[in-house]
Amino acid sequence: MLIIHMNPDTWAGMDEETQHKVMNGHDAFQEKIRATGEMVGTWALADPDKSSVVRTRTVTDGPYLEAKEFLAGYYVIETESRDRALEIAAMMPEVEFGGQGIEVREILHYAGPTA
Repeated sequence: MLIIHMNPDTWAGMDEETQHKVMNGHDAFQEKIRATGEMVGTWALADPDKSSVVRTRTVTDGPYLEAKEFLAGYYVIETESRDRALEIAAMMPEVEFGGQGIEVREILHYAGPTA
């Protein structure tokens, strides 16, 4: 899994042209990894202010952590090796345009939809 962390101050500090380059960069990135057959899927997440946290008998509005960065989205990829996953992560637009970095984490268990 390629986890995209975002700092809203970093994003707000980018000019509009750079923001468009990042977003368009995802289109090109997706084309590359679809062509190799390594892309499983991608999900973009809403801003933390639209989230909620459920705890034992308590529901609170987001964000759920006291942090500058938040989880902005992620890609699920299938590769032959960790090195290849790191190589793919390095192609993501956030790496080029000063994002918070891409966390690469192995998925240990998947329980998909049932038929």
